[in-house]
Amino acid sequence: MAVKIRLARRGRKKAAQFDIVVADSRSPRDGRFIEKIGTYNPQTNPATINFDGDKAFDWIMKGAQPTDTVRAMLSYRGVLYRKHLQLGVIKGAISQDVADQRFTDWKEQKDAKIEGKRTSLGTAKDEARQQRLAAETKVKEARAEAQRAKQAALEAANAPAPAAAAEGETTEAEASADTTEEAGA
Repeated sequence: MAVKIRLARRGRKKAAQFDIVVADSRSPRDGRFIEKIGTYNPQTNPATINFDGDKAFDWIMKGAQPTDTVRAMLSYRGVLYRKHLQLGVIKGAISQDVADQRFTDWKEQKDAKIEGKRTSLGTAKDEARQQRLAAETKVKEARAEAQRAKQAALEAANAPAPAAAAEGETTEAEASADTTEEAGA
């Protein structure tokens, strides 16, 4: 029996989530499986990969063949590197202590890198939010300034009108006085 480690789809349309399962290669994708070893959610950023690394390692060592996608996940989480180190121990190239230390060091570096990516994504998201807020504030202030200018123009148009009328009356009075003087002279 050929055993595969593969994904089994679940979740609704356009919101897929996957189970990482160990199954006979002849069984259908979402059908019968031997063991469920984890889950994979590609909807998050970065994608959420949760599986039991020890079970995956045991199945890999027993000869289970991962699909391409699952192979990438196992490599990402260090299961294939652990297999590589264990084969070195079996051949006698390195000791178990050295292999464990190398794997622990690699795992710490990888976890730091993953956490750094999550932090940078969160920071970038906050910065984008701040920029959108600043742009919105700028637009709001521009609208308020335009409204103030419009209001001031209306007030200026309404206030000088009576003064202009009073000036116009004075001008007419002066004009009539001038006309009277000219007529009298």
